[in-house]
Amino acid sequence: MECLPVEVVGNILSRLGAARNVVIASATCRKWQEAWRNHLHTLTFNSNDWPLYHEFSTTRLEILITQTIFQTKGLQCLSIIMDDVDEFSAASVIAWLMYTRETLRQLHYNVRTTPSINILEKCGRQRLEVLTLSHNTIIGVEPSYQKFPCLRSLSLSYVSISALDLSLLLTACPKIEVLSLVSLDIVMSDHQATMELTTNSLKDIYVEAISLDKFILEADSLEKLHLKDCTLEFFELIGKGLLRFLKIDDVSVILLDIGENAENLEIVDVSNFTIMWAKFYHMISRSSKLRRLRLWGVVFDDEDEIVDMETISSSFPLLSHLSLSYDLREATLHYGLQGSFVLENVIVLELGWTVISDLFTMWVSGLLEKCPSLKKLVIHGVVSETKTPEECHMLAKFTSSVVRLMRKYMDVEIQFDYE
Repeated sequence: MECLPVEVVGNILSRLGAARNVVIASATCRKWQEAWRNHLHTLTFNSNDWPLYHEFSTTRLEILITQTIFQTKGLQCLSIIMDDVDEFSAASVIAWLMYTRETLRQLHYNVRTTPSINILEKCGRQRLEVLTLSHNTIIGVEPSYQKFPCLRSLSLSYVSISALDLSLLLTACPKIEVLSLVSLDIVMSDHQATMELTTNSLKDIYVEAISLDKFILEADSLEKLHLKDCTLEFFELIGKGLLRFLKIDDVSVILLDIGENAENLEIVDVSNFTIMWAKFYHMISRSSKLRRLRLWGVVFDDEDEIVDMETISSSFPLLSHLSLSYDLREATLHYGLQGSFVLENVIVLELGWTVISDLFTMWVSGLLEKCPSLKKLVIHGVVSETKTPEECHMLAKFTSSVVRLMRKYMDVEIQFDYE
């Protein structure tokens, strides 16, 4: 250890992350103390890391954090996550930010202060590349002044912000590539909850627990779109067709429009979603590069609708991973499996049920016949803790049928995943 360069020791201390661990480790010797002062680049204060954080008064916490930060030089990543802690003095927090902002590349900030402070004002026009804000308020964004020329990743959670300020904030981040919006309190200037975001550089967006009447996203470079637990009347994506990943999880939306962005889709993952199959298929029908398709817990607007496997086979020739789970009915089962289609390149097949029945057994058997290259079959199911005799009998029948299938398809690995 004595032969290690002091810069290497600084990297070791930086990997510890938690401030308390860094302080303890740096007491090893003078060399490690020097590494802490001059070569530490990552420091984390998280109230969940150490129980005593919750026992200290806020004044003592402020002193501890101030003393620790002010003994370092050149911090590049600073995390201050203080959940369930009383409000800090704004003066102390401003001092931390002003001391570190010229060298800082990443800031993860979840601190309540009195009075509230404008984080954007303190961190703008610097070299910040990653900014994560939680439980804060953003008011009055000025893109010409609060500019983030190097910011590539922005995450806002439980933040109060107007739709206009969010739009202006993206304008102030000309290089942003990753955007995460979780449980925002979106302040609207009119009665209609409308948000329009425009960005030329964004590649990845994650939106969770947001309710809007209209959400329009114009992002020419977008490759990944993930919507979760959202309530939207209208969602529209405008871009240049670079979208590769589309995930929709437990979203209520009346009209979903991704325009001309389906041609390069490689992954489509839809779960807990009500769809009109004809419209949804039309939206993704030109995705000739599609490799993974997951339709899990979907509900059809029309009870006579089905997932047309013959259409999927012809439209997505590169499909290699197929996951399906929806309410089976006898009429739709036979219609869905009819035809001479073959899922030639599917090597992984995942099938699930909510209520096991003979139909599910027939469905598994029928799809296996259509997948000549299959290497792995995963069966997902829901098994109640208090099973009725009928459920036990049906599960036993299904298990016997799977054993017979395993004998027929010796080269296929079969896994079970029961909840």
